[in-house]
Amino acid sequence: MSESAGPGFFARFFLAFSFFFRFIFNREFAGAVMRIGKSESPAVTVEEPAVTAKPKSQAAPPSLKETPPDSALQLLGLLQQEGRFIDFIEEDVTQFSDADIGAAVRVVHDGCRRALHDHMITEPVRSEQEGARITLPAGFDASAIRVTGNVTGKPPFNGTLIHRGWRIQKITLPKLTEGHDVKVLAPAEIEL
Repeated sequence: MSESAGPGFFARFFLAFSFFFRFIFNREFAGAVMRIGKSESPAVTVEEPAVTAKPKSQAAPPSLKETPPDSALQLLGLLQQEGRFIDFIEEDVTQFSDADIGAAVRVVHDGCRRALHDHMITEPVRSEQEGARITLPAGFDASAIRVTGNVTGKPPFNGTLIHRGWRIQKITLPKLTEGHDVKVLAPAEIEL
């Protein structure tokens, strides 16, 4: 495979899983990824809305809040418990064949999918099929829809749905006992 063709499916799969949690838990990494994303101009067919700057006297800085990592750590622990997710991500897969990796992916996928479905109800952000033509009206929800491509002008925008997106409809994580350390994602096992 040539460098310009990009990484294969399995490489993208592993990167997506490992970068997902690194993006969530590492602020510097997330900032670097966002800077890279802004500097690239991929060839896509959707236009972003133009940003209109407010005078500095009117622009209020966005309100940022710290969120405790407990729920994220609990979910990561469930993915480990059901799908051995962390074991898989931490494994050096370069020594294995694609067939071996594919077999491992099935086990990890089944377990992680079970953990997700047992504790969350997900739904697509958009109901249309990927590839459908979409018209975004003025005032569309920018937190639920990311518009990419050559962005000019103001809405309405016409483009192609590249990914339907996901949102959580309901989440039911197990209750934790007092004193439970959510940072221990998987206890060490010692056989006697």
